[in-house]
Amino acid sequence: MQYPEGVPSSEASEADQARLTAALEHLLLRELLLTWKRLNSIHFRNLLHPVTFELSLAQSRLGQWNGTTRTISISRPMILGQPWGVVVEVLKHEMAHQYVHDVLKVADETAHGKAFRGVCERVGIDASAAGMPGAPASAEEHRLIERVARLLALAESSNRHEAEAAMAAAQRLMLKYNLSECETEAGRAYTFRHVGRPTGRVSEHERILAVILSSHFFVEGIWVPVYRPLEARPGSVLEICGTLPNVEMAEYVHTFLLHTAERLWQEHKAAANIRADRDRRVYLAGVMSGFEAKLGAQSAQNQEQGLVWVGDPGLQAYYRRRHPYVRITRHQGQRRNEAFSQGHKAGRQIVIHRPVEAGSSDRGRLLGPGGGG
Repeated sequence: MQYPEGVPSSEASEADQARLTAALEHLLLRELLLTWKRLNSIHFRNLLHPVTFELSLAQSRLGQWNGTTRTISISRPMILGQPWGVVVEVLKHEMAHQYVHDVLKVADETAHGKAFRGVCERVGIDASAAGMPGAPASAEEHRLIERVARLLALAESSNRHEAEAAMAAAQRLMLKYNLSECETEAGRAYTFRHVGRPTGRVSEHERILAVILSSHFFVEGIWVPVYRPLEARPGSVLEICGTLPNVEMAEYVHTFLLHTAERLWQEHKAAANIRADRDRRVYLAGVMSGFEAKLGAQSAQNQEQGLVWVGDPGLQAYYRRRHPYVRITRHQGQRRNEAFSQGHKAGRQIVIHRPVEAGSSDRGRLLGPGGGG
């Protein structure tokens, strides 16, 4: 599997390479084996036979299945230079090759022939040689993202009414586009993306933010396990699934709201002369809860105008292929004190916008860098 065009090969620094000690490398190989076992159970009905893992020094080849030696090679620089979600997708790709070899026993086709593509379609794996979803936006999708970006730039207006109207217009545009797309018979193309940094503990405000994205921005979200090889520790990261314009929008909103909530907390601390961060998580949960309530009110207005979103069956099917077994857990929320109330009030005032001047931190979000808050 090679890197897709336009995606740089992982450039793990010499320092990172040196930090991957023999002990950490042993734990990394163990994690790869555990991940292989989990994927074998979830996607391949435990039909794959045991394999040996090895770390390669290849810079351009992400992974490789060798049926003769029954070995899956994974690029060591890629593991150190790319998020763990990339590693998992590479592993899935190589396991699809293994399935063709072990189970289907097809030997008269090319590596990415009909049998392999069929396995990838069933499991929700990118069947290209790159093995990662990297298709560019279509002309129509690009125009949509540009229009949304321009509306969000207008939402930077100092006039509160104009800013609110611009944000509402951007949301209606996305809603009308998705309603129109779902009415067509042509299949929609879906992708996924991991947003935010992996964390060992998911806070309530992050969980509320995940609900906001799933409820109001036409994506499906799920917390997936990841591994941090240089720390030898597990964690979780939010995965969002949807069409490319929806994923772009949801990722931007995710970054924007996290940054904005943190800024509002700092402003609240300064205004109230608060020195400690004891109520920080409570306040942030209040901010997200308040913004969720604001979006709920806007959705009600859209419904009054006959714009009712009932979901995307194609997205549900794609999501279920990627995650056939989903476990729902419940978590106790933060205490509802004055800090939560103040955060909730501030959250209801948030207007999602994008600076007219794109900054370097907006990398890859809504046609380029867009900061937060």
